[in-house]
Amino acid sequence: MQRFRSLLGELGFAESDHELPTSTKRFPDGAQYRVEIPSVEGPEVFDAVLAEATARDVPVHRVSQGSGGMLLTKAELHRMAETGAGARTEVSLFARPLAGWSTGAAALASGAGALAAQARGTEQLVHNLADIARSADAGVRSVLITDLGTLELAAACRDRGLLPASLQFKISVQMGLSNPVSIRLAQRVGADTYNVPTDLSLGQLAAVRAAVDLPLDIYLEAPDDQGGFIRHFEIAEIVRVAAPVYLKFGLRNSPNIYPSGSHLTDVAIRLARERVRRAEIGLALLAELMPDAVMSELGAEGIALPEPLNQGATR
Repeated sequence: MQRFRSLLGELGFAESDHELPTSTKRFPDGAQYRVEIPSVEGPEVFDAVLAEATARDVPVHRVSQGSGGMLLTKAELHRMAETGAGARTEVSLFARPLAGWSTGAAALASGAGALAAQARGTEQLVHNLADIARSADAGVRSVLITDLGTLELAAACRDRGLLPASLQFKISVQMGLSNPVSIRLAQRVGADTYNVPTDLSLGQLAAVRAAVDLPLDIYLEAPDDQGGFIRHFEIAEIVRVAAPVYLKFGLRNSPNIYPSGSHLTDVAIRLARERVRRAEIGLALLAELMPDAVMSELGAEGIALPEPLNQGATR
């Protein structure tokens, strides 16, 4: 096996997952970590996150959403962008639809769950791009992508001026790439940040970090359908070996509310407030275990802040 390990080394990858080197990579502002609150399913939920974050003194550098820009009205998209710009917080909206919400049956089969997060056929690729463009038109400058083909096409659109040059592509945990070689491929195709699978060990995270420069999005607490892991006591080591990282606070023992809407707003708000509370717990532990860890200021360089149309943003 040594010849294969040696090849990995020649190609710039770690030769094993057994080492835990300290990452020297950083965000553009020199920071090691930022905070993300996921499943912020609309303007009312976003307002609740910011209110809870203020009350608990929790910085929120990014909020993300899973139902897709397609399920927000134009007015709601504009509100999300305006709120994010005012709070100096990135807003990342999912690119949909995908196979799991489509008419095909394979994505629902017991042995084919991975298909649900893929764009099904050429038409869904086009629909994904249209959804991204709709969010971008409202001033959103970060979108969540799960499908590798969608990522390559979206990057091509960005390069050709069909999407804003400032638009960032945040890769969802549902893409599922789980090793340094695959994740470097996503970076090469156009990913700006990558949400790694929730169960990667510290050694596996370190090997991924050695392979790529882009920020890694890492769940400190994962929802049940992504494993339900609670990794708060690993927070300092995760920052040490994997920086730059977005520390992502999901919520175990909570319902999957995708696709969300006004019929679930009250539930979504309660879940979002608890995610901020979980972030307070995690960040307090990080301060105790790694007091010299460096966090970005809100709105720091590299954060894809919204550019609402009333501030002069154009496609």
